[in-house]
Amino acid sequence: MSVLKQKRWLFIITIGLGTLLNPLNSSMIAVAVTRLQDDFALSFVNASWLISIFYLASAAGQPVMGKLSDMFGSKRLFMTGLVLVAFASLLAPFSPNFPFLLACRALQAIGSSTLFPSGMSMIRTHITKGQGQALAALSIFASTSAAFGPSVGGLLIDSWDWQAIFFVNFPFIILSFVLAIFILPATKEKNADVKQIDFTGILLFTVSMTSLILFLLSFEEGNIRWWAFVAFLLTAISFYKFEEKRSAPFMDINSLKKNPNVTMIYVQFMSINLIYYCYFFGFPIFLQQALTYSEAQSGIIMLALAGFGVIIAPLAGRMIDMFGSKLPAVIGIGLLLIGTGLLLTYHETSTLSWLLVIMSVLGASNGFNNISMQTALYENVRAEATGQASGLFQTSRYMGAILSSSLLGLTFNHQINHDNLHLVAMICLAFSVLVFGMALKLPGKLKGNHG
Repeated sequence: MSVLKQKRWLFIITIGLGTLLNPLNSSMIAVAVTRLQDDFALSFVNASWLISIFYLASAAGQPVMGKLSDMFGSKRLFMTGLVLVAFASLLAPFSPNFPFLLACRALQAIGSSTLFPSGMSMIRTHITKGQGQALAALSIFASTSAAFGPSVGGLLIDSWDWQAIFFVNFPFIILSFVLAIFILPATKEKNADVKQIDFTGILLFTVSMTSLILFLLSFEEGNIRWWAFVAFLLTAISFYKFEEKRSAPFMDINSLKKNPNVTMIYVQFMSINLIYYCYFFGFPIFLQQALTYSEAQSGIIMLALAGFGVIIAPLAGRMIDMFGSKLPAVIGIGLLLIGTGLLLTYHETSTLSWLLVIMSVLGASNGFNNISMQTALYENVRAEATGQASGLFQTSRYMGAILSSSLLGLTFNHQINHDNLHLVAMICLAFSVLVFGMALKLPGKLKGNHG
């Protein structure tokens, strides 16, 4: 069944309003961390869990919700996801303590993780012509909400308080829910087996990543948690062994071993996101605590980083059509390397305009990197493996973001100043050099027509 032409864009808008909630809520927190630190009397190490918990829950939630969408129907799961986000967004502003707020962030991530796989499933099923345009439209919803999340969050917090970043979800939730009732076609339940969901693998992955974060953050706290390192090693090894033997794994270890190009792309994308999210989450905190800008001012300044990525993305897409993925990937990572190097020239006497130039270079790199890495992945996997490859691609993004929050926790905990920012830049510079070398080894050519 095809969606009627007159309902096509309403159908896409309904799904788009839901799918933007995950990137919006993962990005708005960037400008809220300082205010939440003050309200809950937190060190930056503890506050960084607001970032980590969201990405951990998203990484664990997406594959589960994708399977549940197949089992119980995409429309039903989509609307359930909206209800979960609404419930979490309603409770969070009234959090009596920090653990309660973390639980709300986790629930928010799980609910919003339901929306993307169920929405994608409905588009693939019901839009038979111009599917690429529909998927591109969804991508615009996601990328725009992620890019402008800090600006929206900054204005809301400045005019009210941190609670506003949760209440702002409700217009999107309500509109998407009402439209879903009337626009989204009913989907039948399928005879999918709950045993297909790799709960053990997801649990081992989550415990492994949590243990790694606890170990890394303990360096700054002065009491190193060696038990967390042991737990990380044991669960990581168990995860590897378990996934290797499972027929429908959360992470297909055997495929990764057979296709080193794909494995390199995942590692590369994880490293790119580690670097980028250090800036995405680090700059608003630096602007507020070191340069004493307000949340609204910080959010507007962040447009230089986030906005340039949105502007550059169409150019990167056209370049990929002409040359393939390798040249745009090398350019993107080259810009990341240059921007990181330029950050080391930013000092106490530097002007804001110089910082904006640096942020623009880093933002432009993100516009190239996201689309070129995704294209490089699809160039190296079979068509029938696209779904699973896309899931792992998202997981590598989440892992990069999680590790970035740990790195910021280590470097920004006691004091946030230019020296700390330079320390972050030096660590990111080392990663940038490594990733640039990997980009040069990607399959494909740097010159000439593609295909």
